[in-house]
Amino acid sequence: MTTHVRITLWGVLPYLSLTLLVAGTLWRYRYDRFGFTTRSSQLHESRLLRIGGPLFHYALLFVAGGHVMGLLVPESLTERLRVSETTYHALALAMGGAAGVAAVCGLTVLLWRRLRVPAVRQATSRSDRLVHPVLTTVLLAGLAATASSVANPYDYRLGVSVWFRSLFTLDPDVAAMAHAPLVYQVHAALAMVLFALWPFSRLIHAFTAPVGYLVRPYVVYRSRARAASTPRRAASRAVAQRRRTGTPR
Repeated sequence: MTTHVRITLWGVLPYLSLTLLVAGTLWRYRYDRFGFTTRSSQLHESRLLRIGGPLFHYALLFVAGGHVMGLLVPESLTERLRVSETTYHALALAMGGAAGVAAVCGLTVLLWRRLRVPAVRQATSRSDRLVHPVLTTVLLAGLAATASSVANPYDYRLGVSVWFRSLFTLDPDVAAMAHAPLVYQVHAALAMVLFALWPFSRLIHAFTAPVGYLVRPYVVYRSRARAASTPRRAASRAVAQRRRTGTPR
């Protein structure tokens, strides 16, 4: 790999991906705010969706949390907390591997449902056909990187994590990423492609947390049947009152 390719991949592509992610999200919010949806297909099939949906989404939360810990928390901090490298990597391998397997299994169920159910398959958009293979490859590459750490003693916190944190200082450590094993490079490159495509696919719904429901006022519902029967009840009460008091009509 030439120097120019390395600089493009690890020094230019991250900022290009971030620009597309932010600008694309703002564009969608400005011109397609009501398109922030997963285009739910629950009416077509719900059994597989009840299995694959929660499995994939909850596992993905653990995967994202593991990446935050691994990429943003430096090795010096865990050392000060008296967490040995052996303990850290054992926990990362066990928890990260379990979360990765669960995410892949959940995504497999969802993709199988999309291919198996004709109505769901017909509702698949062009962006879905592009994003789904990228998302699948990113998860598989990440799982392969986790599994490779068993045989390969590569410490990603001294390579990949250093490169990632250097992006925030606008001085990318290209060499740190260029010397990482190939599976880590593939995982990082495809992840940047995924983030660039994110705003233009149904993945955009990840930014639509229903925070407004926490402060939304109560909605008052009135029954039409009860409202219609109210005059009758009032008339009945008036007749009963006149009978008790002997008042003529």
